[in-house]
Amino acid sequence: MKLSSTFASGGPLRFDGPFVPRADWDRAPWNRWTFQNVRSIMPTAQVWRGPGAPTELPSAPENIDRLEFELDGSRHTIRDFMQAQYTDALLVLHRGKVVAEKYLNGMTARTPHLSQSVAKSIVGTVAGILIDRGEIDPTAPLTRYLPELEATAYKGATVQHVLDMTSGVVFDETYTAPESHMAQLDVASGWKDGHDPDWPKTVWELILTLTKAECPHGASFRYRSIETDVLSFALQRASGRTLSELVSHELWAPMGAEEDAYFTVDPAGYALGDGGFNATLRDYARFALLHLGQGNIGGRQVVPSRWIEEIRFGKSNPLGETYRQTLPNGSYHNQFWIEDQERRAYMARGVFGQLIYIDPESEFATVVLSSWPEFLSVDRTRATHAAVHAIRDALR
Repeated sequence: MKLSSTFASGGPLRFDGPFVPRADWDRAPWNRWTFQNVRSIMPTAQVWRGPGAPTELPSAPENIDRLEFELDGSRHTIRDFMQAQYTDALLVLHRGKVVAEKYLNGMTARTPHLSQSVAKSIVGTVAGILIDRGEIDPTAPLTRYLPELEATAYKGATVQHVLDMTSGVVFDETYTAPESHMAQLDVASGWKDGHDPDWPKTVWELILTLTKAECPHGASFRYRSIETDVLSFALQRASGRTLSELVSHELWAPMGAEEDAYFTVDPAGYALGDGGFNATLRDYARFALLHLGQGNIGGRQVVPSRWIEEIRFGKSNPLGETYRQTLPNGSYHNQFWIEDQERRAYMARGVFGQLIYIDPESEFATVVLSSWPEFLSVDRTRATHAAVHAIRDALR
């Protein structure tokens, strides 16, 4: 693909077709290409897979294409679902084996794909490793690790508060509002160019501007992407490693990833913990397999089993009305979504249709990578959950 040299300075990117506007590289229709080519767009940091052999993914293929499910009185097949929902790749694990592996939209087994907020669950998993070793205390105030936060609304919040997104700090997550905190985060992270010269230039600078609270710490769940970045800075400070080094050293290499992953980085070199992680479908599947194995994969205990149990059965936070449309009995804990507080299947989710669904009771997991036209869609989310449930139920 021929790339224009003008993109890095704010101009458009050219590939095998139209120009990609700098301001809209992550929007439709450009995201059909850009989510698989983020390294061509912005600076990144390597997450090394390590020197060891990759963990094997045994295969036991099942034909799921014609499997049907019902949604709102209509019948659909999994093949139809993948085409209609802008799926780039899908992989199904059952009883430790890959039973389905699908690639669409030009994606291949070696293509890294942007995870969006699935990255949060990667960070949450690394946090569990450091917490188990005593390198960071979830009950400690954030200011133990980041004393600079004393001058912000994070004063008095604990590490657990940001793990659960219950800090009480005002952060406007509105993705399409041009003046929201999320718009500022796009600029601070290096994802977009800023139109306001007074906006923070890095993610850390943005965190230091968050001086307003909307409720007491721990009072309720509010989805705030910046919480994962606050957590990431605390993990970096406690460990003495950058986030990309931490993920490589603690998770990616020990679990036997097959390919390097990478993070997008902001102008200060910070790896964007809230959404900048990129990896292949099969390595996301290894991450899911690790969770299905209670933190064990290939005979190696990479993540403490008690942390996996804590994600599923620890005190979790009921969701607000916005999320009850898709997860009516859902909750949030330790940077993961709990699909149902009784069944305790859990998920890593990201905008534009990224999903890792993990159901230990059924020894089942599914990875779905997508490039939806919309940031969020209740209809597409419900269709995805219905398709995943149908596959799970058919494999019992």
